[in-house]
Amino acid sequence: MFKWVSVVLCLLPIASSAQTSRYQAIGRTATPQEIKAWDIDVRPDFKGLPSGQGSVKQGEVIWEAQCQSCHGHFGESSEVFTPIAGGTTADDMKTGRVKNLLPGANQPQRTTLMKLPTLSTLWDYINRAMPWNAPRSLSADEVYAVVAYTLHLGDVLPADFVLNDSNMRDVQARLPNRSGMTTAHSLWPGNEFGGSVKPDVQGSGCMANCAVQTAVISSLPAHARDAHGNLADQSRPLGPSRGAVTLKVSDAQMLQSGQNNALNRPLAQINIAQTAPEIIANSVVVTWLQIKPVLEKNACLACHGMASKLVGPSFKDISVRYKAQAGAVNLLSGKIKNGSQGAWGAVPMPAQALSAAESAQIAQWLVKDMPP
Repeated sequence: MFKWVSVVLCLLPIASSAQTSRYQAIGRTATPQEIKAWDIDVRPDFKGLPSGQGSVKQGEVIWEAQCQSCHGHFGESSEVFTPIAGGTTADDMKTGRVKNLLPGANQPQRTTLMKLPTLSTLWDYINRAMPWNAPRSLSADEVYAVVAYTLHLGDVLPADFVLNDSNMRDVQARLPNRSGMTTAHSLWPGNEFGGSVKPDVQGSGCMANCAVQTAVISSLPAHARDAHGNLADQSRPLGPSRGAVTLKVSDAQMLQSGQNNALNRPLAQINIAQTAPEIIANSVVVTWLQIKPVLEKNACLACHGMASKLVGPSFKDISVRYKAQAGAVNLLSGKIKNGSQGAWGAVPMPAQALSAAESAQIAQWLVKDMPP
């Protein structure tokens, strides 16, 4: 027995040496400078936070130049993204728990500052991802300034405040929802619903005898569909919320076209330039079904609405501008593939990672197949 153990121990260095040598010709050790360039995260305890400072007034200048086109002058973001500021009160800053997030609140839409529990999250996200067309282009001082102005929009900081790495903890103690984060819950039913706190996954047994996936679809009955008018045409005061298209269309018409749930899709994803019966009967529906997967695959609908401007112009506006131009399909296909700047305002469209066939298909749909 002891001889066998000795033999194994003697072989261990050989095996270790062989394992190490397998990767000697692949790659190299990262330099300290390369590691530093990637090691930019800022933790909730503010470890990793670089030194620097920025005032609310400096942040306002940066905001107007690089942020307001997407987030609104006052963080209202009503045309592009969900609102950043709003929905918080002075009492929330005292308690650390936003009342409008509690059951029974009548808040039409949740804002960023309503949900934010840790200031490091806001600093880190702006630092690594903003502005969206030039991420990581802001200096540390500029990030401090933008964070300060963002908090000022929510009345967390006064107009003359200067945010820096030394007073971040004090500012953290003023966040309206600093006590709103909890891990004392499971996926369902969760402790907050009177259930027991258990892991979401209970082991390998949960993957046995799985039920067949089903799709649950609901729709308004015909007699109630337009009881309050067309919800899709009724604007909301906050954010890009969109209602269902509630124009009257019979179930038979929807089923015949294979679009039994088409009228409950968001407005940004369905063409309602015509009346609802014409949408179903016209061949435009087929064209939309063909192009929709391409648009979704390449995230086109994140920046372009069908009939309304989001980050970029609406598809309808693009179609109107280029329909009468000679060679418009080739021109648009190139812009979609390679990016464009200045044609629709200050916000550029970066080059897209889609195939030439896909960009040509989108251009063809915009110029020739989209209804007026």
